[in-house]
Amino acid sequence: MIDRIFDKNPKEHTVMETDKCSTLEEARAKIDEVDREIIKLIAKRNDYIKQIAHFKTSVEEVKAEDRINDVISRARAQAIELGLSPNLINDLYVRMIDAMVESEIAEFNNAQRF
Repeated sequence: MIDRIFDKNPKEHTVMETDKCSTLEEARAKIDEVDREIIKLIAKRNDYIKQIAHFKTSVEEVKAEDRINDVISRARAQAIELGLSPNLINDLYVRMIDAMVESEIAEFNNAQRF
């Protein structure tokens, strides 16, 4: 199976091959590895979200609807390029962003107290 992943320029992509698994256990172990990496990347994203809160001046600015729409639109486009369901990626991103906006608001409010 070959998956395409984007470099920094989404119009240019590279091809990355996944390992060919010979057993169910091996395939599940590979999925577990990918899941661990996904969680690390989400945590990294969340750390940047917390940093961003310190650059904003209002809760409305924290919510940044235009930015959210752009991020989701790019994620959907990348999903299509990779042969994934854009609706699945949309739902995942909406849920993740909603939770991170709440975290960013809390970080923003805490920063305003000091």
